[in-house]
Amino acid sequence: MKVKVCGMRDAANMEQIAALNPDFMGFIFYDKSPRYVGEDFDAELVKSLPRKIQKVGVFVNASIDFILRTVKKYELDYAQLHGNETPDYCKSLRMRGVSVIKAFAVDASFNFSMLNNYKPHCDFFLFDAKGQNPGGNGFAFDWRVLSRYDNEKPFFLSGGIGVDNLDEIDNLRGMKLYGVDVNSKIEIEPGLKNPDQLKEILTRLKPVEEEV
Repeated sequence: MKVKVCGMRDAANMEQIAALNPDFMGFIFYDKSPRYVGEDFDAELVKSLPRKIQKVGVFVNASIDFILRTVKKYELDYAQLHGNETPDYCKSLRMRGVSVIKAFAVDASFNFSMLNNYKPHCDFFLFDAKGQNPGGNGFAFDWRVLSRYDNEKPFFLSGGIGVDNLDEIDNLRGMKLYGVDVNSKIEIEPGLKNPDQLKEILTRLKPVEEEV
């Protein structure tokens, strides 16, 4: 299972986290987020990360042009869309060569059938807890509602994932759960992750690679 660490911005902390080899690292380019990278975020810092760590930019209702400029500047592998972006918006991005992760805020009343129009235009879905903010709310939704998902598009699970609820992820076996997205539950403060907690998550969720 893949592990994505989102909300990174501190150089020293990024180095600590990168040394643990997560599969993805996310950077928030949304200025209302407490984990916003800021206007002067160092592009060379992001580009210096190991190639095997996929770099994800998180956007909320941003313009296509802004995303294209940001993807190019930071050499991002994915744009993660956390707003009200339409299927046509996702299509437009992908036609311009940008890989798309489309996030959806899920609660008990979420209508999974609305995802059908997004499927051709997204690489992955991300299911997050519906809360006051577009993401990083720090709590999980009832994962049992995912039984209503048709399981055609691989997805990330997000929202309140930490060392204390990893066992519950086993209940989602058999679904196309591609990876987990961890953020606020492993934080020392907004934007600063606890390496020890991430190490535990990686140890428990990722199989030990066989020695060659």
